[in-house]
Amino acid sequence: MGDRWSIEVDRGVCIGSGMCVNHAPDGFRLDTARQSHPVDPETDANERILAAAEGCPVEAITVALADSGEVVFPPEE
Repeated sequence: MGDRWSIEVDRGVCIGSGMCVNHAPDGFRLDTARQSHPVDPETDANERILAAAEGCPVEAITVALADSGEVVFPPEE
């Protein structure tokens, strides 16, 4: 069985660029205020979700391992 990820979007940082929806249309939605939300806050690990997080121009998306909380993205500085 593969990893499960916990997905969070910091809506105080999100600028509504829509890049996450572009990279992972099944993983993210923009609301009427153009704020991003994960479709499912816990999901199977997949490249589209990671690409969406990496492509966010303001790094508003955090991806963590669901079981341990260990951050997958963004990398620690």
